[in-house]
Amino acid sequence: MFVRIVKMSFHEENIPAFLENFDSIKEKIRSAEGNRFLELYQDKNNPCIFFTYSYWETEEDLENYRRSALFDEVWTFTKKLFNEKPEAWSVDKVVSLQ
Repeated sequence: MFVRIVKMSFHEENIPAFLENFDSIKEKIRSAEGNRFLELYQDKNNPCIFFTYSYWETEEDLENYRRSALFDEVWTFTKKLFNEKPEAWSVDKVVSLQ
């Protein structure tokens, strides 16, 4: 399992549209094959910056999602709202304390 972190920055006037859309599709994303966890964060200092944080079983699961009709629908809508190019990282958890 690995973690996928995506940083997205939006024009301020587009944030409500992004949040409304995310709310309507979050369960579908979370139900994608291999997705085990999904959270959305908003930066405390810059409210235009958001991060998704998700756990995926395998890289193949993530790639299958990225090639899916759902991802195409999500990304086609979301990318119109950006004010900067998004960034993404796939990382392995090294240490986790609860």
